[in-house]
Amino acid sequence: MSGGLAIGVDIGGTKVAAGVVDRSGAIVRRTRRDTPHRSTSPLVVEDTIVDCVEELLTAMGDPAEVVAVGIGAAGFVAADRATVVFAPHLSWRNEPLWDALQRRIELPITVDNDANAAAWAEHSFGAARGETHVVVITLGTGIGGALILDSAIQRGRHGIAGEFGHMQVVPDGIRCECGNRGCWEQYASGNALVREARAMIDAGSPVVADLLARLGGDRSALTGPFITESAHAGDATSRELLAEIGHWLGVGMANLAAAFDPGLFVVGGGVSGADEMLLGPARESFRRHLTGRGYRPEAGIVRARLGSDAGLIGAAELARATR
Repeated sequence: MSGGLAIGVDIGGTKVAAGVVDRSGAIVRRTRRDTPHRSTSPLVVEDTIVDCVEELLTAMGDPAEVVAVGIGAAGFVAADRATVVFAPHLSWRNEPLWDALQRRIELPITVDNDANAAAWAEHSFGAARGETHVVVITLGTGIGGALILDSAIQRGRHGIAGEFGHMQVVPDGIRCECGNRGCWEQYASGNALVREARAMIDAGSPVVADLLARLGGDRSALTGPFITESAHAGDATSRELLAEIGHWLGVGMANLAAAFDPGLFVVGGGVSGADEMLLGPARESFRRHLTGRGYRPEAGIVRARLGSDAGLIGAAELARATR
């Protein structure tokens, strides 16, 4: 296996996950840190990354087996794949991350957006293996995504392609954190799921009585994972809420199909844990809104396979491929 290992580092809003990944996509060693608070300096995040890499290299019997380090960053990564233009949950603003890390880590380094890294993992080892045209959608607090065409990641002219969550799907709709109205992620994300459930509770709707009872009457304890768990347990209102999210998911995917004509959509992120309670309604909505429906091939819609490890696996694979 000499020379076949790479380190992947996945930097999110709450955690930094890192691992040594082999050529088959298996994680052979891993570590994790909490992400430094968003108000800290860029140096603190840099220190955390370097600490993870050094720990993994030290733990290896032969550190020389590791040939590269890949970074997947939750933020806008410029076309140079060296600069993090903006990271909403970190203190990076036009941060020259590649330069900063390459001075401290004696291995080739690549930097990419975390959604691109996750998509590459699914393309290389997961649900999209063998498919050349793929749209990957990550449903969490918001909506992230990545685009693979002809088996190559499409980063856009400025490196910021794939921000699908900020397509407008409802003119003059709900205000989004990005400053616009009617963005897709306001209707098909974890935040949307929780918002709609709380609105029903605040309206005094009797249909949420069972869900509220499960919460012990504490509205503030409501989370997306709790709603998904309740749906799996048979709660009808939770299933209805997930179906509504699935409807809007299908609307957005139909728009993306009109633009990119992929062969496959891969849906990951925390909300995808609802599985067919989400994807079933999404497929129905997708078919209803697809341009040229009935006269064109339809893209498949499947759940991602690699879960929360996709980002670090993809970052490692990208680093190995480009060293």
